[in-house]
Amino acid sequence: MNNIRAFEQIIEQQLARIERIKQSRAPVDYDKLEKIIIGVIGGDGIGPAITEQAGRVLEEILSEEVRSGKVEFRKIDGCTIENRAAAGKAIPEDVLEEIKKCNVLLKGPTTTPRKGDKWVNVESANVAMRKELDLFANVRPVKVPELGIDWTFFRENTECLYAMGSQGINVTDDLAIDFRVITTPGTERIARLAYEYARKNGKKKVTIVTKANVVKATDGKFLDVCKGVATEYPEIETDDWYIDIMTAKLLDEKRRGQFEVMILPNLYGDILTDEAAELQGGVGTAGSANLGTQYAMFEAIHGSAPRMVEEGRAAYADPSSVIRAGAMLLSHIGYQNYGDKLTDAIEQCAMKEGKPVITGRPDGATGAELADSILEKVRG
Repeated sequence: MNNIRAFEQIIEQQLARIERIKQSRAPVDYDKLEKIIIGVIGGDGIGPAITEQAGRVLEEILSEEVRSGKVEFRKIDGCTIENRAAAGKAIPEDVLEEIKKCNVLLKGPTTTPRKGDKWVNVESANVAMRKELDLFANVRPVKVPELGIDWTFFRENTECLYAMGSQGINVTDDLAIDFRVITTPGTERIARLAYEYARKNGKKKVTIVTKANVVKATDGKFLDVCKGVATEYPEIETDDWYIDIMTAKLLDEKRRGQFEVMILPNLYGDILTDEAAELQGGVGTAGSANLGTQYAMFEAIHGSAPRMVEEGRAAYADPSSVIRAGAMLLSHIGYQNYGDKLTDAIEQCAMKEGKPVITGRPDGATGAELADSILEKVRG
């Protein structure tokens, strides 16, 4: 009976969330803000080390705006696994309060406990933040010109399996059930964002990725709703692929250049963007944006690598991913020229001879040395 009531509560919560989505406010206009507050969340593991370098890069690029009072940086501590476990919450209340005082966030990776870990079973800080701030769109660009790759992934951020990851039920010792949620308004807004991006950026094709032939209710709804939104953009070609074959086609040299913009539910988007990032040079090279109407968060897409900290190698962690996220942040808040300049500097450092080479160990460059090199190119 308790399990039945738990299921009823989940349904009630999701129906209430649908109503909140329908009442969402218009997106914030950063040009009209008296001050843009950028919160810098170090996270844990290698997070503080790499986020320090990304924050340093952004603070120099925005130094004039900081002096004029248009931009303010705020360091937000307390999002470590130790603090979260002690509070028994994905994000402690005092930390969440500070986060909500910011307009945009630059975030380092945070540790999510697995079953059997020494930590209590707190929800992923990323998942919790996406839900608390309604960051419904995870946008991840991957570009490798020499391979004909120029992809932008629009991953729905607040639904699918991850949204309910800590609410599964152990019915008996032999039966465990997790929940997967897809809603019409949740899917509509990620699809419309993807198509608007395609239209504004001259993209000719949008691809919807599901497993709707097997997962008929939830993936079927996601596919149907996306196709409905597609009818509003007749100039853009729309096709759809199943997630299993799509993972193969991203590696297909003859096919992969045909993809441009992709829309995916949460889990598929997580898997596919990691695969795509590997083609760019690894997950350590890719940043991502988490967008809502009132808040936005920009982060590295990789994990917290606690082993590197345990072995004393945090200073050698690659900050490229979170620095790329910083470039996306600059563009998002209206400083497109700064964002482009930082992206160009990152690319130049990736290609130049004698570049600082990050190995993650003392035989390679430190994250600070790479950040210095990037700043040198920005100043250039």
